[in-house]
Amino acid sequence: MILVAGGTGRLGTLVVGGLTARGEPVRVLTRDPARAGSLVGPLVEIVTGDVRDRSSLGRAMTGVRTVLSAVHGFAGPGRVTPESVDRDGNANLVAAAKIQNADVVLVSVVGASAHHPLELFRMKAAAEDNLRSSGVSWTIVRATAFLELYLDLMRRTTGTSGRPLIFGRGQNPINFVPVTDVTQAVVTAVLDPSQRQHTVTVSGPKNLTLNELAATTQRELGTGDQTPRHLPRPVLHILAATHLVINSAIARQANAALIMDTTDMTFTTQPAPAPKASAPRNR
Repeated sequence: MILVAGGTGRLGTLVVGGLTARGEPVRVLTRDPARAGSLVGPLVEIVTGDVRDRSSLGRAMTGVRTVLSAVHGFAGPGRVTPESVDRDGNANLVAAAKIQNADVVLVSVVGASAHHPLELFRMKAAAEDNLRSSGVSWTIVRATAFLELYLDLMRRTTGTSGRPLIFGRGQNPINFVPVTDVTQAVVTAVLDPSQRQHTVTVSGPKNLTLNELAATTQRELGTGDQTPRHLPRPVLHILAATHLVINSAIARQANAALIMDTTDMTFTTQPAPAPKASAPRNR
């Protein structure tokens, strides 16, 4: 049995489908079973639990050989934060997996670091460090930003004006990866024991600015080539500053937008070096 935490999200839904397509039984851990309605099938079991509550994980772990964590706490109601979900929630999953002697596959982000300006990246780094030192068999899949997420944001904000809304200047190159590529990497990581104790990186073919994504969206929707709308950085600074009053999703999103507008978010896959020609053998 494979336990998937975060199985109702953009990535998790596709991963569940990829695993069941290979005949693998999957148990989806979710706080809200209603959100998992589209996943119901002969190989899918839905169980209620919350990674933030370690006591709720015992029943979900029964008979599990591999735990996949595709959770994130970037946005959500209540106590959903990168700290409570990405750091502490993943620590709870790892502890439960260790009791069950199960492997853990963790979905993380390219650039995860204890010193990254984004809280999500810092908490993912903490989750990675905890997993590596836990004593369980592990694989980490690091991915860049999901292309479809940002294209959806562009489509939703285009509206009747035909002009997508961009947070910031939108001139900073960012690496975007198709979620299908990440899905394939995660499914392989779950099923391939040879990937244990390894970190896998998944990135897109090139770096794009948000202005370029906006232009792509406008061509797709046939809304012309008008200049996109921009939410200025001063407004984002004001929204981001609200974290001093309340650690809200809006504050985190505004802060993330500022960082993505100013920080190097590119990624380039270095080609493998060409093999050296072997010296001729004496005959």
